[in-house]
Formats: sequence, C-alpha cells, structure tokens
Amino acid sequence: MNLSFLFQGFGTLFYQEPKIAIARVVLIAIGILLVYLGKKGTLEPLIMIPMGFGMSAVNAGVLFFSAAKTGTLFVDPLVSDTDGLMGVLQIDFLQPIYTFAFGNSLIACIVFMGVGVLADVGNVLRYPFTSMLIALFAELGTIVTFPIATAMGLNYGEAAAISIVGTADGPMVLFTSLMLAPELFVPITVIAYLYLSLTYGGYPFLVRLMIPKEMRGIAVKTSKKNDISSGQKIAFDIIACTLLSLLFPVAGPLFLSFFLGNAIKESGIIKYSQLIEDVFLYTATFFLGLMLGVLCEASTIMNPKVLILLVLGIIALTLSGVGGIIGGYIVYLINHKKFNPVIGIAGVSCVPSTAKIAQHEAANINKRVVILQYAMGASICGVITSAILTGIYVTLIPLL
Repeated sequence: MNLSFLFQGFGTLFYQEPKIAIARVVLIAIGILLVYLGKKGTLEPLIMIPMGFGMSAVNAGVLFFSAAKTGTLFVDPLVSDTDGLMGVLQIDFLQPIYTFAFGNSLIACIVFMGVGVLADVGNVLRYPFTSMLIALFAELGTIVTFPIATAMGLNYGEAAAISIVGTADGPMVLFTSLMLAPELFVPITVIAYLYLSLTYGGYPFLVRLMIPKEMRGIAVKTSKKNDISSGQKIAFDIIACTLLSLLFPVAGPLFLSFFLGNAIKESGIIKYSQLIEDVFLYTATFFLGLMLGVLCEASTIMNPKVLILLVLGIIALTLSGVGGIIGGYIVYLINHKKFNPVIGIAGVSCVPSTAKIAQHEAANINKRVVILQYAMGASICGVITSAILTGIYVTLIPLL
C-alpha cells in the first residue's frame, strides 16, 4: 500500500513543487500563530481565530484529485463556468458561502450594516466641519498609495484595491478588491485585516512621534448639546444615503447598508438592531475570518505580487495616520490652538478603535481631558469618506 495515498495531507507534500510544499508548511505555522495571537488578544480574536484555523486546515488538507492534480474539499475561488460551479457547489463544503456571499460583496455589506448599528452620527452633526476636514486628510494614504502602486507595476484595479487598505476599513477593502482585482482579493484582504490588527498597536507610537507631549494633553471644549434627536439623525441618514447613492451608484450597496443600519438603531427597532448586531454582524465576521483563512492556500499566496502588496499596505495605513494627524494640526491652528491634534488619528476609519486610541493617548498626558466626542465624529466621517473614495475608485478605474 502506498502510504502517500493513505495519508494524503502528508503525501501531497512530496508530490507538489518544493516551493508550494514549503509554503504550505509555513502557512500552517502562521495559522497556528494567528490562533495563539488571537487568544492572547494581540490580534483581533473575532477574525484571527477562525482565520488561523482555516489557514492551517486548508494547507494541511490537500489531497489527490488525480495522478497529476491536487486540491482541497474546502472551496475553489477560481471556478467560474456554470457547469464547473454547479459541480463544485455539491462538493466543497464552503463553496456555497463563498459563491453567494463573497462573489457578490454581500459579506462586505452585512458587516457594514453592523457597523452602522454600532455607529452614532450625533457627533458628526455636532462637529460637522471638524469631523469631515479631519476625515478627508486621513484619506492621504488611500490617495497617495495609488500612484506609488502603479509605479511598482500594479495595474489600475490592483493599485486601487490595495490603496483602499489606507481607509483602515475592512468592508471597503473587501468590496473594492472583489470589484477591481478579484484575482488578488485573497492576499489584499488578508493583508488588510492583519495590518489593521497591528496598526492599532502602532498608531499610538505615530501619535507620540508627531505630536509633542504638551499638545497631547490639550483640553477641548465639548458640546453640551444633547438635543440632536433620533429624528434628526434618521433625516441625516436618509439624505446622506440618497445623495451619495446618486453621486456614486456603484457604491450604493455600501451606503445603503451603513445608513440603514444606523437608522434602524435610531428608530428604536430593538429586534432589528439585535438581529443585525448579534446575528448578522457576528455571523458575517466569523465566516469572513474563516473564509479568508481557507482561501490562504499556498498556491494562491505564492503570487509574486504579494510582497509588493505587503509593502503598499504598510505605506497606505501609515500615510493615512500621518494625514489624519496633519488634519488635526490644521484644525488646531484654525481654532487658535484650542484643539487637541491627537483627534486627527481618529479620522482613520474603523469605529471605534482609532477614536479610543485618540482618547487614550490624550488621557495618558492629562487624565481630565475628554476628546471622545470629537474623535467619534471624525471616525464616523472616516467611514463615510472611505465609502466615497471606494465609490470614486470603483467608478473611475474601469473607465481608464
């Protein structure tokens, strides 16, 4: 009996190209490491634990389909013809989830709807100019990375997809990469979520590097207005959703998902809010992590462009953080030095992580400083500007 066919996970290691076999072993180790770091809280456990399990399992569970072909029973992201798709839907156990939730960006919209339920647009309405100005500056990485990426050899679609990593908004990266660079969807999205976990540990150091200690402790006058009603928030949601969908129809699903989620929360429909937050959001997040792990098969990750993407992802997120802080400095000068520039880092999206970073860094210097209202306003505007930039890229790139 040929033991390589009895224990095919091991056997396929000796039949594949050495670089693929080595990559499988490395990815199995990385998957185990992601689970460990997720359990420790170093990386986001909601994403990293299912991703780590998926990554380890898919690279271990390779089997022989024929004498010359190997594969897995998890998912085939490359099948596109109708007959092949109908066949694989009956074989690969995660194929239906990939086909019906990832191939059409449904998973990104569900996550974005959950973000909408968690968001509070009240702080945007309290400080609209400040919030939007900071958020616009925080798109520096999203804008500047695009020409850098094209100069490094990526086509326009690939460059736009990796540039969106600078928004620090996972659903945006998912949506853009599926629309503009589906062949690089897996490495771009994995890089995005890995870097988002790491960047929130790095942004505090960026704040300390760019902002002197005495400025980080500046107290700001927060609004006492509590009269922004749920009706006003819902009015903002429907007007913003309609206007942005008119301007950028291709990103209409994202605008609808975010603003509808927020309007449901503000309308007081508790059952819907609980459904979206407790069921839809966590289910989508779980399968997002699991699918990203399962899609990290060695043959996919061995794309030579992955190294370029790793560099560009760091550039995009770093420049966005720098841009946000520059925006904070500009508001500081406009307000006659009575504004805390630390708030600028919150303009980089991903509610509420960057806002918490801003509050934490300010409170470390002056425990009486409360800047969370401004920071949350900038962070929510960061979500909106991220969706706008996504709409611009997805609309314009196919025309170039």
